[in-house]
Amino acid sequence: MRGLQAAGGAPLTGDTVDGVVPAAPSGVRRVAVLATIVPIVYFLDLITKTIVLRTLEGREPFVVIPGLLQFRVIFNSGAAFSIGTGMTIVFTFVAAGVVIAILRTARHLRSLPWAITLGLMLGGALGNLTDRLLRWPSGFGRPSPFQGHVVDFIETFPGHFPVWNVADSAIVCGGILAVLLAWRGYQIDGTRDTGEHKSNG
Repeated sequence: MRGLQAAGGAPLTGDTVDGVVPAAPSGVRRVAVLATIVPIVYFLDLITKTIVLRTLEGREPFVVIPGLLQFRVIFNSGAAFSIGTGMTIVFTFVAAGVVIAILRTARHLRSLPWAITLGLMLGGALGNLTDRLLRWPSGFGRPSPFQGHVVDFIETFPGHFPVWNVADSAIVCGGILAVLLAWRGYQIDGTRDTGEHKSNG
C-alpha cells in the first residue's frame, strides 16, 4: 500500500523529506474555507456595529454582567483596542496592506489551520478597513479620506481594558493562531517543518 501511495504521489502520513512533511493536494478546498470564513466575520462585524449604533449611540452603557461585560459605543481613530489614536490614516494603509498581503499569500494556501487563521485575519481587517474608508470623518463627499473612525462597543472589565469589536477579536485570534502554527512548524503550503533537518545538520 505504501508503495502505491508513493507511486501515485500521495503524501504518506509521518513521512518527511529533510524534516518537512509533504503538502497535501487540497489547495482549492482550503481557499474555499478561507472564502467562507471571511464573509462570516465581515458581516458579523458589520451587523453588530449597525445594531449597536442604532440602539446605543449617545446612550448609557448597556451592562450585561456588572463589572465584567458591557456594551458602550465609542469611535476609535487608532488601531485595535484604541491603540495609537491620532494615527488614523497610517492604520488605514496598514490595514489595506494586510488585506493585500493575505490575498497574495492565499495563492499558496494548502493548510486548513492556516485557511482558518487567514480567514479570521482577513475578515477582521476588511471589517475595520470599511470603517476607515466610509465612516465619519471619511466617506463619500467628506474632506477627510482614509481617516474614518472604527466603531468599538464591547467593553470587558470596564475601566480596565480597551473597548473592542468583532473585527478586533477576529484579528487577535488569527494572530494568536498564526504564532502557534509557526511555532509548531506548520507552513501555509501544507508542509510541516519538524526541525529534523536542523538537528541532523
